Amino acid sequence: MSTTLQERVAKTLSQIRNTRTGADVYSTQQVRDIGATPDGRVHLTLLLTKDDDPALARTVRQEIEKIDGVIDVQLEVKPVKLPDAPKPGRAPLPVMDQAPAAPARPSAPTPKKYPNLGKIIAVSSGKGGVGKSTVAVNLAVSLARSGARVGLMDADIYGPNIPRMMGVSGQPPVINEKIVPLEAHGVKIISLGMMIEPDQPAIWRGPIVMKIINQFLGDVAWGQLDYLFVDMPPGTGDAQLSLVQATLVDGALIVTTPQEVSVGDALRGVKMFQRVGVPVLGIIENMSWFECPHCGKPSALFGTGGGERLAKTVDLPLLGQVPLYPRVMEGGDTGAPIVESDPTSSAARALEKIATQVAAAAKALTAA
Repeated sequence: MSTTLQERVAKTLSQIRNTRTGADVYSTQQVRDIGATPDGRVHLTLLLTKDDDPALARTVRQEIEKIDGVIDVQLEVKPVKLPDAPKPGRAPLPVMDQAPAAPARPSAPTPKKYPNLGKIIAVSSGKGGVGKSTVAVNLAVSLARSGARVGLMDADIYGPNIPRMMGVSGQPPVINEKIVPLEAHGVKIISLGMMIEPDQPAIWRGPIVMKIINQFLGDVAWGQLDYLFVDMPPGTGDAQLSLVQATLVDGALIVTTPQEVSVGDALRGVKMFQRVGVPVLGIIENMSWFECPHCGKPSALFGTGGGERLAKTVDLPLLGQVPLYPRVMEGGDTGAPIVESDPTSSAARALEKIATQVAAAAKALTAA
């Protein structure tokens, strides 16, 4: 069974010894704030006392760089003081090299409820390139067309494409210390892509990801919404965990293609949300077949049945299958979502049907 990058980093750290204490730097939590992005960027913090060998930092960096799949290491070194010697008659305080066998981890922040945001629904995928953002955009626009008050939050901070797909540009204004979201197709939108240069790489550490998500939730003048769709980056990394720690997510949608590679990654996405207590509303299979524009005959370019098999495996509904349609991709490039630019197309009808089912599933959560 293949291991995740996070697991490989943990294993490597558990083999690095501090010569002062004789203990490894992982189990004693001398290395903290460990995070890894899906593309292989690792960040971590090393705590060093004045009695520790400074070469330990170089050792940690070099060993992490050797791990398969790592392309960049960001190591922050923080100086710390050893606790004072205990006074007579008092129990000694534990120090770093006296860590218990199962060290207590810092408690996660308590999620905050935002009643004005309505139902918060994360749109996620196990891997990139499956059309997750396209699905998020069209579901949001479809529900807005039906009269709902809808917001769309671009949490894909490593590839913020929502502004282009919704046809908006420019920085959002700030009024009374609140960011005013831009609006298009009846949907309120916020994205990091509005605030950075198009060619600026988003190389963010875990704490920065958490800060951005909290700001998008609490410092944006959303008004009263019925739904807030959150477009997540692919995978199961910092952004997903930051979102569920920042607020109470009402449900998640998992987007896949029929390919077995995509389905396998999507399965991990389902398990991740279930593990953190977020109900998965269902599976959406995108690019299910290519419909010939001349004869209408479907061609299964990426295999068949992957979404249905995944839904059965995890006992979740398959909310719909969206055909591969060139105008969907064109609309993503030009800011014209297919449910509005070509509402009679088979892809638009499939997405509108999925939006109706998502609304029903969200309503059922309230009733439960």
